[in-house]
Amino acid sequence: MYSLNRWWEQYGSRILIVSTLLAIGWFLRQTQGAFLLELYASLARLFQPQTAQEEWLMEARFLELQERIIELDQQNQQLRGLLGDTAQPLPPDLFAPVVGRTVNEWWQQTIVGRGSTDGVVEGSIVMAPGGLVGRVTQITPHASRITLISDPMSSVGVMLSRSRSQGYIRGQASNQVVMRFFEKIPDVKPGDVVTTSSSSTLFPPGLPVGVIETIQMKASPSPQAIVRLTAPISRLEWVTISQYSPPQLPDPPKSSKPSPSPE
Repeated sequence: MYSLNRWWEQYGSRILIVSTLLAIGWFLRQTQGAFLLELYASLARLFQPQTAQEEWLMEARFLELQERIIELDQQNQQLRGLLGDTAQPLPPDLFAPVVGRTVNEWWQQTIVGRGSTDGVVEGSIVMAPGGLVGRVTQITPHASRITLISDPMSSVGVMLSRSRSQGYIRGQASNQVVMRFFEKIPDVKPGDVVTTSSSSTLFPPGLPVGVIETIQMKASPSPQAIVRLTAPISRLEWVTISQYSPPQLPDPPKSSKPSPSPE
């Protein structure tokens, strides 16, 4: 017994150290080092300021969204080619300041400080952060008049991004517009995103317009919904103007009627 105790005093600590190292090695091999990665990440977070972490996360999220947009744009171009869409791509945007707006026509039109000398042409599309604003309806050398989609006389063909249900919107002189559906029972729910549709003759498809807020399925003569515009039309200061040439529709074939035979 005495010899065993003496032997343990000489070699016991070594045996414990070797056993511990073997156990740690076996554990790391089984977990593939996941524990060390978690430990490193936890220690690194302690030495990083909170603002740096938030900025890193925001930058990573931005890059992810940017990559998704590029991928979706490539897919969109492929689909447009397969569908034979002949619409011309939009040229680079032209920034324009809002320089005139009257109280009586606040929701109908506005004046921007860009005109024909800047390359603006009638029919150009006007956007703002958030979505569609309207289109250029009158130009001078140094200014342009914009008819807003919130104008009660304005009508735009639109559709729902999720279900592809189509209809048109009409302004209400506010940040909300009314959407009338072509279908009797459209697939629509609050929160659906509304964009311009291919049935619009004034705008290209896919421009963001707004979000569905409320729905009236029993409205006459067809279901309707209230759409909240995502562009800040009530407080515009700057807009972007893009030229757009809608695809030309072929002329209807002339009916060939046989000439009456002489009597």
